[in-house]
Amino acid sequence: MSAGAVTSISPTRAWILAARPSTLPAAAVPVIVGAAAAISDGSQFRPFVFLATLACALLIQIGTNFANDYSDFDRGADNHARLGPLRVTQSGLIPQAAVRRGILVAFSLAVLCGAVLVVIGGWPILVIGLASVISGLAYTGGPYPLGYHGLGDVFVFVFFGIVAVTGTAYLQSGQWTSFPLLLSIPVGLIVTNILVINNLRDLPTDVAAGKKTLATRIGDRATRAQYAAFLAIAYLVPLLLAATDTRRRPLFFVILSLPLAVRLASRVMNGTAGRELNPLLKRTGQLLLLFGLLLSAGAVLGAV
Repeated sequence: MSAGAVTSISPTRAWILAARPSTLPAAAVPVIVGAAAAISDGSQFRPFVFLATLACALLIQIGTNFANDYSDFDRGADNHARLGPLRVTQSGLIPQAAVRRGILVAFSLAVLCGAVLVVIGGWPILVIGLASVISGLAYTGGPYPLGYHGLGDVFVFVFFGIVAVTGTAYLQSGQWTSFPLLLSIPVGLIVTNILVINNLRDLPTDVAAGKKTLATRIGDRATRAQYAAFLAIAYLVPLLLAATDTRRRPLFFVILSLPLAVRLASRVMNGTAGRELNPLLKRTGQLLLLFGLLLSAGAVLGAV
C-alpha cells in the first residue's frame, strides 16, 4: 500500500485493521461448535452464557492481535519487506503507545466478561481465562515469546481448539464430556492452518528477523504438507464419528465444505508463495467459518 493510501486511512479504520477482522472466526467458531456440542449431549442452550463466552473470546483474540502487531514491529519481524496485510504499528497508522493502550483495554474488557463466566463456571473457567490472557500476551511478547520459539502452532491448537470448544461446552452444560473434545480437534487444526499460511508467507522475513516459527524450523515443503495434512485430519474426525454412530450422522454435512478445502490445499501444495498467499489466508478463515457452521448444524441435528 502506498504512503498516500496509508495516510488517507481514518483512525476508526486503522483500529479495525489492527483488530484483523479476517481472523475473528478463529475466536467465534470454537464457541459456536462448543455450544452445539453441549446441545448435542442433551444440554439446554443458555443464550446469555453463549453471548458472554463469545464476547470474551473475541476480546481475547482482538487483544492478542493488538499485542502481535505491537511486538512483531518492536522485535523487527514487521518491517518494510513485509509481504502480509498492512500492520498499524509498522506503518505508523497508530502510535506504539496507543497500541499498548489498546492491548490493555481489550484484555481488561475480556477479564470483565471472564469474571461473569467464572461466577457461572467456577475455578476451571478462572484457570482457562487466566491462561488464555497470559498466552495471548506471551504469543509474541514477553521474555519467551511462544511464536518466536516454534510454539505458535501448539498454542493456537490448544487454546483455539481444545480449550475454547470444551470450555464453551462446559459453560453450557456444567460437565466435561468426550464429544466436545472430539469436535475440538478439527476446529483446532483448521484454526492452526490460518497460522500455517501466515508463517509460510512470512518464512523469508521471519528467518531474517530471527523469528523461529515452526515453518522456519521445518522448511517450506514440510509446512505445505502440514497444511494439507491438517485439513485431511480435520475432515476425517467428523466423518468417522458420523460413520460409527447413527446419532452423529448429520456430521456428514461437513462434506459440503470439502470442495473449498481441496482447492485451498491444492494451491498451497502447488507452490503458491509470497503475497499470493494473502487471499488463501482469508479463504482459510472462510473455510473455518463454513466448516464450523456445518459441524455445529450436524451436532445439533444429531440431538433432534
